[in-house]
Amino acid sequence: MHLLRSLWCAFLWVSMAWLAATPAQAADDALRVGSKRFTESYILAELLAQTAAPHTASPPIVRQGLGNTAIVYEALRSGAIDLYAEYTGTIALEILKGSPAETREAMNAALAPMGLGVAIPLGFNDGYALAVRAADADRLGLRTLSDLAKHPELKLGLSNEFLGRADGWKGLAARYGFTQTPTGLDHGLAYEAVAAKQIDAIDIYTTDAKIDHLGLRVLEDDRKFFPRYDAVVLYKLDLPTRLPKAWAALQTLEGKVDEHAMIAMNARAELQSVPFDVIARDFIASTGKTGAAPVQDTRRGFTAKLFGPDLWKLARQHLLLVTLSVGIAILIGVPIAILVFSHVRLRAVVLGIASLMQTVPSLALLAVLISMLGAIGALPALIALTLYSLLPIMRNTVTGLAEVPNGLRLAGTALGMTPPQSLQLVLLPLALPTLLAGVRTATAIAIGTATIAAFIGAGGFGERIVTGLALNDRELLLAGALPAAAMALISEGIFELIEWAMRRRRRAPPSSLPP
Repeated sequence: MHLLRSLWCAFLWVSMAWLAATPAQAADDALRVGSKRFTESYILAELLAQTAAPHTASPPIVRQGLGNTAIVYEALRSGAIDLYAEYTGTIALEILKGSPAETREAMNAALAPMGLGVAIPLGFNDGYALAVRAADADRLGLRTLSDLAKHPELKLGLSNEFLGRADGWKGLAARYGFTQTPTGLDHGLAYEAVAAKQIDAIDIYTTDAKIDHLGLRVLEDDRKFFPRYDAVVLYKLDLPTRLPKAWAALQTLEGKVDEHAMIAMNARAELQSVPFDVIARDFIASTGKTGAAPVQDTRRGFTAKLFGPDLWKLARQHLLLVTLSVGIAILIGVPIAILVFSHVRLRAVVLGIASLMQTVPSLALLAVLISMLGAIGALPALIALTLYSLLPIMRNTVTGLAEVPNGLRLAGTALGMTPPQSLQLVLLPLALPTLLAGVRTATAIAIGTATIAAFIGAGGFGERIVTGLALNDRELLLAGALPAAAMALISEGIFELIEWAMRRRRRAPPSSLPP
């Protein structure tokens, strides 16, 4: 029981550390900028934040890589962010569900009941298109999407978001008569797959830097399926009133980013590994809106990415997510397991529900929690990690209690112990090694699953992994995966030490009694 009390004290200490390290809910004078999970959106988020920064009382909060349109839009609608860069075609077809909104005025009229608005057209169109290798285009005579539809033998690899969008694959296939069954890929990985000839055609954004770099041919949308995707700012309607100076500064970006400038910025991120904040800072300096000098454009090596200035911040976030979720799971799971242990049917039902939770895909669970809570960040991530940690803790608690020999149970009763006393002095101490093994398993699961939390702005080493996926940057992926693996190994070592101490204590001879 001393060990349990020690674990409880450690949990309280970490909880206080979490409260001290986690910033309070953003104040009204803080500008919160979000982004989707692709290169251009990362850059535009930094561009918006840095443009507004000199005109806000506190530094803007940038929530990078929140995921697809559904997640970042939910973050905006719920107030977790104030604005993000969006595209007119996406607003019309995904957010307004195809409502007639050909002009910005019509969009604003449709968005106003949601408390949202569209403003600040940035000056470029980043449309959807399909692209193939130039050699294949020349060999097969592929110039348009209609030409591509005549070659059902070609393999299509399309981003998962494009497959599910109203302006995506289903509508495109119906318009052109495509008969292929496309493979779902991450947008960043699709370029590598088409270059390696694993697939023949991919969906692209027309400002992607790798189109020319990999020698791809963009096919003409000859039946005019795709609308225009002019880059704009989607924002909360109270923002201009709440932060008028910042809003005025943001309006100076109108028309300042043309397609060539956006392609060049994307190229610096994807081909030269220049950080997003540096790219935005250099662009602002080049337009003369600040006196900032351009930062030197240098390629970051693996060591610089691994031991970057964000390492300890991400480590703290990851550690706190894991420790709190496992600690809460212990506080919930152990009492429930004790209560249902003696009721066979109820125990089966409870463990069955916990097992069912393990089968729910983590991203799907996070999306459901965001919708239910109306929030992104640490809260839905903690709930998801806690739910995933319950099964090993509850199952091992039940198993540990079941392994206590019946003779020892009867001995406790014969000594006059009440059921609570028997639980505290006999059952739990004997079940503790098995219970601890469940906590060990739950911790390993939480460390791995916590990387997914970066998709909803909860931080941790997943931030590097998500960004690495968006950029198809293997080094950045490893810079996120290796620290997470190191944390898992360290946790295994800690549990080994705890178990060694428990075995040594059990083997220690009892202290001699005084004469």
